Amino acid sequence: MIQVKDQIYHLGFRDWELRNFHGHELSTFHGSSYNSYLIKDEKTVLVDAVWSPHSDEYMNILEEEVGIDNIDYIIINHSEPDHSGTLVEIMELRPDIPIYCSVKGVETIRKQYHKDWNFRAVKTGDTLNIGKYELMFVDMTMIHWPDSMMTFVKGPNVLLSNDAFGQHLAGASIFEDELDECMVWQEAIKYFANILAPFTPLIKKKIDEVLSLNLPIEMIAPSHGAIWRKNPLSIVEKYAQWSDNYNEGYVSIIYDTMYNATKKMAGAIAKGLESKGVKSKQFNSSLSDMSDLITEVFKSKGMIIGSCTVNSGPLRSIAAIMAEIRGHKLKNKVGAAFGSYGWSGEAHKKIHKELEEAGIKVVMEPISVKYQPDDAELDACFQFGRDFANYLKK
Repeated sequence: MIQVKDQIYHLGFRDWELRNFHGHELSTFHGSSYNSYLIKDEKTVLVDAVWSPHSDEYMNILEEEVGIDNIDYIIINHSEPDHSGTLVEIMELRPDIPIYCSVKGVETIRKQYHKDWNFRAVKTGDTLNIGKYELMFVDMTMIHWPDSMMTFVKGPNVLLSNDAFGQHLAGASIFEDELDECMVWQEAIKYFANILAPFTPLIKKKIDEVLSLNLPIEMIAPSHGAIWRKNPLSIVEKYAQWSDNYNEGYVSIIYDTMYNATKKMAGAIAKGLESKGVKSKQFNSSLSDMSDLITEVFKSKGMIIGSCTVNSGPLRSIAAIMAEIRGHKLKNKVGAAFGSYGWSGEAHKKIHKELEEAGIKVVMEPISVKYQPDDAELDACFQFGRDFANYLKK
């Protein structure tokens, strides 16, 4: 158990071996943590739990450090199993403990565990006095589940934010100022891009709402990754930026290829962009991690996506990235399509259409090459990149 601030302790679990999350949807190359917190006041409060695969170890820690019989209240800020999984074990021993959660949290926990425990539904502004400290609850609907909320501890002024402001990261320390700063920020934006990006309009409103409460936040303790204590509002400011049509000005060129024809086109397009002063990155989607690709697309101002044609469509890795782009509902992005083919040549047309359907502003008709591109066709790809750069600068 590690002290976070006066009378607040971290007793979660750092999962060093985790490499995928949400099934196999999200890569977690630096592991992750399930941050559970304990507040020891006149009343002892457990805030969030851990994922059930780690229940045995967590329950041992809880019994040794706290004693299950000493817990007065449980707060579940978010009912996803990685934060509520050990409730079953705790409540088997103490079915009387009041569980504070949102209205939607009551519904979700009941549906997941099929138990009717001692629920106390709360909303923004509701408080719970635990002695020296008072807890205030803040609704965070759809950040990133309907039941999400945060708990602010008045006194030590710690915001227990659950999934908001987190990262999938297991580090040598639980505090961000004792870790590699670049790694923490990269994992923070990867977390935002892959998990929270579809909800950016709501996030922007919620950030404004939280700031309007004028809470004297001195520390932000999320339920994954590092605790923000050096300058905690810096991550709030970043969320405000990331939720406001964020981009870093460059173009992501994403392609898959069978015999390098599409790869050659990508290289020529990149040179065309660069000739107009527009920076770009190239990614072979079949060799790239999907979660990292989505992070790059999120950071990009433009995306140019290409594939050769197979079975009347793009290669499977491009089909997958198109589905991800559509699902993440990215805003204010510019796009175009390209590709090579040998017979009928549908891939680039389908990519073009899917970009439009995903809400991407497609600014050019797709460019295609039959079999291997010759010098004239590579020159056309170069010009394609220049033309795209001109649109990007408008």
